Amino acid sequence: MPHMDGLAATREIKARFPRIIVMVVTMHENVDYLLEALKAGAAGYILKDALETEVIVAVRQVLNGESPLDTELAARLLRQLGAESNERQSRLQSPQKSEGTGVQPLTRREMEVLGYLKLGLTNSQIAEELFISSRTVKRHVENIILKLGVSDRTQAVVRALELGVLQLSK
Repeated sequence: MPHMDGLAATREIKARFPRIIVMVVTMHENVDYLLEALKAGAAGYILKDALETEVIVAVRQVLNGESPLDTELAARLLRQLGAESNERQSRLQSPQKSEGTGVQPLTRREMEVLGYLKLGLTNSQIAEELFISSRTVKRHVENIILKLGVSDRTQAVVRALELGVLQLSK
């Protein structure tokens, strides 16, 4: 891209048009770049060498409100964030402590849903696991996103790990 990189473009798009969904298609197989893309507002992240079918599935997932990520990179990112979160967690009295974070505490059910989001499950899959409707899961996801002050489910997981309200291990 001649005038800015993908991260800058994502930030600019999300700043001007917050409701626009951005899916990064990149050659960067780098955990730090993935994290920065998510922080910039990307809803998905897929590598340029992905198979055509993987790209099609990822686009459909983004359109359905899901957050497709390169599986290997996402796993590495979660391990990295989990390690950082565990360090912060040891300093907190409670995993849901929200003092000083400006984040509203999540309900028990929202924490359960967040745990399944961390695993990459879709709303339908979460609904099956919790024996509730997909519509109810969708409401919980919307509440989680609102309470954590992020724009999508992937960012919710990243933010929860950063805050120590979610740990890497289930």
